[in-house]
Amino acid sequence: MFDTLSDRLQGALGDLRKRGTLDEESISRAMREIRLALLEADVNLDVVKDFTARVRERALGQDVVKSVTPGQQVVKIVHDELTALMGTGDSRLVYTSKQPTVILLAGLQGSGKTTAAAKLALLLRRDGKQPALVAADLQRPAAIEQLEQLGRQIQVPVYSDERSDPVAAVRDGLARAQADGRDTIILDTAGRLHVDEDLMDELARVRKEARPHNVLLVLDAMTGQEAVRVAQSFQERVAFDGVVLTKLDGDARGGAALSVKAVTGRPIKLVSVGEKLDQLEYFHPDRMASRILGMGDVLSLVEKAELAFEEDEQQAMEDRIRKGKFTFDDFLSAQRMLRRMGPLQGVLKLIPGLGAQLKDVDIDERELKKVEAIVLSMTPHERNTPHVIDGKRRLRIAKGSGTSVQQVNRLLDARKQMEKMMKGMSKGKMPQFAGLSPDPGNGAPARAVPRKSKKKKKHPKNRR
Repeated sequence: MFDTLSDRLQGALGDLRKRGTLDEESISRAMREIRLALLEADVNLDVVKDFTARVRERALGQDVVKSVTPGQQVVKIVHDELTALMGTGDSRLVYTSKQPTVILLAGLQGSGKTTAAAKLALLLRRDGKQPALVAADLQRPAAIEQLEQLGRQIQVPVYSDERSDPVAAVRDGLARAQADGRDTIILDTAGRLHVDEDLMDELARVRKEARPHNVLLVLDAMTGQEAVRVAQSFQERVAFDGVVLTKLDGDARGGAALSVKAVTGRPIKLVSVGEKLDQLEYFHPDRMASRILGMGDVLSLVEKAELAFEEDEQQAMEDRIRKGKFTFDDFLSAQRMLRRMGPLQGVLKLIPGLGAQLKDVDIDERELKKVEAIVLSMTPHERNTPHVIDGKRRLRIAKGSGTSVQQVNRLLDARKQMEKMMKGMSKGKMPQFAGLSPDPGNGAPARAVPRKSKKKKKHPKNRR
């Protein structure tokens, strides 16, 4: 996500971070690099000019130039301006006290609108709502069947009508959903070109009938500036309240995300970060700015962990940490919980400082399956009491998992390190690590390398 833009911006700011003092020439050089990075990211030209002008003006201020860490101050300015560019304020949807809340999705054909409707329904269900889907796309063949299939997957009712009038279909769907006690209703309308007068008029009539509390425009992030132009055209005909950006995980540039708020005045509300139905997130401009600048995103990491870890699993892990005990069953459970948080590369990028270190590292998640195979090749007794695993047992485990004895040994060492760290944490001692050792090869897990403590040399007493 935004990898190309992120690399360019971090490179432009890297030189400033190292400088003890800043002058106008060094700031101007950095601004040129930032301008080129944004233009290559397909950001609107006027947006780029305004952005760099604001950053330059603030960076040349006395508070920055005379600061103890001027480079870091400039990075903070860029972060603040990126946040403002993508939209300050809450990305949450508007809910009415008099139920149901109605959400209308509009957009071009092929923007991922029907899938986005199902993803939104699942997100709302996890938020404690009782959503329903209304199929109002009567233009595309099999659109209703697609929505009904998605509805069955996420266990959300879909109200459909085979009649040819979408306004009547919406009226009927709203009435049926309200009668069934659904508190949030999502309308999936037909995709339409903004230059098609008849279809735009139809959308206006659907909106008048539904009287939605939220009108969301679904845009394909991969189309860059074209998405922004579409948003402008829709805003002129059918005003919308916010944007849903799809395919953001495949967008290395970020032109749409950085331009749409500044051009249309409407914020990005939601972003799709993967193909799976649970990969729709609320958009947080400040968090996205931190990710772009390689600062990580701790809040999103915590939210992902809360969704992935069951409450009883969290409690059991906390109890283990207090006792300072860490068996291979715990190791396997922790690994599975981590995998439920999403692709490992994406999760690690959320950890401050780690994303930049792993930028050029290709993390093969198939290696995690090898680790799981090693653990599952152990007997329940061996998993619970790893110290009984001798040479013969290690050979048997290696053969059973299709790995080598060396890989089994490395995994045993990694578990020991983890248990040692947990014992220290249970006593209130925070472990200190210099970092992760390089991959030892053969798919073995990287091992934490403890810092060597510096001992003061004892000087012999002067003899007379």
